[in-house]
Order: sequence, then C-alpha cells, then structure tokens
Amino acid sequence: MTSRNRNTYHHGDLRQAVLTAALEVIEADGPGALSLRDLARRAGVSHAAPAHHFGDRTGLLTAIAAQGFGLLADALAAGTSLADRGRRYVRFAADHPAHFQVMFAPALLRPDDPDLTAARDRAGAALRAGVAGLPGPDPRATGIAAWSLAHGFATLYLTHNVDDAVGALPPEEYFDALTGFLTERTERTERIEGAERTDRER
Repeated sequence: MTSRNRNTYHHGDLRQAVLTAALEVIEADGPGALSLRDLARRAGVSHAAPAHHFGDRTGLLTAIAAQGFGLLADALAAGTSLADRGRRYVRFAADHPAHFQVMFAPALLRPDDPDLTAARDRAGAALRAGVAGLPGPDPRATGIAAWSLAHGFATLYLTHNVDDAVGALPPEEYFDALTGFLTERTERTERIEGAERTDRER
C-alpha cells in the first residue's frame, strides 16, 4: 500500500474514529464531558479534524444521534411482532448506551439536520409497524404506550434502577417476562370485567 493510499484510508476512517472516541467518553462520563480537542487527542488526529467533520460539539452529538437512530431502525425492522420489537429496543439500548443517551436529548441536537431527521423517521416507521393492526381507537396513542413501556424499562436498566430485579438475566428477557405478566393481568382483568358486565345485564 502506498503512502497516499494509507492517508486516504486513514482519512476515510477519521470520522468514525472521532465518533467512536466520543461514544466512549459519553458512556463513561456523559455528553457533558465531550471536548472536540480531547476527542482529537484520543483519536490520534489533528485538533482541527473533529471540527472539519462535525463543525462543533452540537454537530458531533447530532451525528451520534443520527447513527443511533439508524441502528435502532435496523434492529426494529428485523422484528417479527410487537413483542419482538420491544425486546430488540431494549437490546439496542443495552448494546448502545451512549447512543441511547444522546438520541433522546433534543436540547443537545440540531433538530433540522437531514441525516437525523431521516434516521429518526425510519426508526419511527419501524415502531409504528409494530403496532399496526392492534385494536384501539387511537393507533398513535397505542404506539406511544408501547414505546413508553420499552423506553422506560431501557432507561431504568441503563441507570441501574432495576439491577436487583434483572440480576444476571439479559435485559430483553426480563422485559419479555415483564410484558407477558402485564398482558396476562390485562387479559384476566378484561375477562373479569366482561363477566361482571354480563351479570349486571341479566
């Protein structure tokens, strides 16, 4: 490989090298700890390189969020049912905690960034596909309810609020058991309420 080719190859990977370094910082210390100069040092590139690719800190965080939504969209699109998409959502959060922190922090991002908008829309479409055809007068509300359950559990897991409950079990398996428990309770409650209505109508 010639010197020119090595430089071209390195330049091609530079953007991802900075993103990877940023994700490591976010996972360890949160988005507030990001510094473009520090990231350049970590990635072994010139201090001007991150600014060249991302403009500023907000641009970098927006790129991380766009990448995260793209990964989430891919994971959800492979789901075969609403329950499977829920498991995949939780698994995504466990595998990509730094992305997850940034994706849902709109104050840190450029909301009109085209890459972010496209990736977010794709993830949203995959989420909506999971609730398509479910009963209920308001499909949007049904989707928000399902999203809230998966997102809430993922957030509790990442912030170590359910460590004792989950234990050594993969989080998506605990989530699966949790949603099954809630579904069974809901179905049982509906059967009881239906029987009571029938009795009253007699």
